[in-house]
Amino acid sequence: MRVPKLLRRRELLLPTLWGWALFVACAAGGGWLGLHTLYGFLAPNEPVGHGFLVVEGWINDDGLAEAIRSWHAGAYTRIVTTGGPIERYASLYPQDNYAEQAAVYLRAHGVEDRDIAVVPAPASSRERTFVAAVALREWIAAGGSGERAFDVLSEGPHARRTWNLYRRAFGDGFEIGIRSGAPALYSPDAWWETSAGTKEVLTEAIAWAWVACFFDPPPRGSREEISAWGQDSPARLHLGSR
Repeated sequence: MRVPKLLRRRELLLPTLWGWALFVACAAGGGWLGLHTLYGFLAPNEPVGHGFLVVEGWINDDGLAEAIRSWHAGAYTRIVTTGGPIERYASLYPQDNYAEQAAVYLRAHGVEDRDIAVVPAPASSRERTFVAAVALREWIAAGGSGERAFDVLSEGPHARRTWNLYRRAFGDGFEIGIRSGAPALYSPDAWWETSAGTKEVLTEAIAWAWVACFFDPPPRGSREEISAWGQDSPARLHLGSR
């Protein structure tokens, strides 16, 4: 009886010293390029410049100040604040949600009350930005505005994910632009030099990739889209919003 072979010879190619040097140089160059381009990718500024200006209410005061500058500089018809319930440190704020909190700041800094619409979103533990976008879409459908174009102002590297989710919520019938406010705790040009910048940029990169690859909401406008988040219809919740 012939004994089967248990081992066989194969040729293995390994890099030479120069090959390893080229590999390390390419890896270093790719890393350097990634460090210097990742923030810009995650924080695009591509506004349409007309319609209304949507402000994510949770952004910092510098972002809200930028929203006011954009409001005065652009050809917008209204400034709309969005955002769900304030959960962390809620006892420190008299407002119930980020949409109203942002509106208070805008009024205190010279934006006329008649120019502000407050469209709060229901509570949700999943993709709160998408829930806010659906709430805004339902508010528009219920007669809140006849505009078919708007810009969303978000903060730093959250902007691309916001843009993606708003376009998914609204579809092709709207022209949607994006504005990215500057972060308060680090420089966009050297985000990797601080723990705050590293944490935020890398977290947002992972979150954007997850949304791009795996986020699959129910059909737009369906009852499943609303019930998937365990909430009542945003249209019923927000018809009274200014």
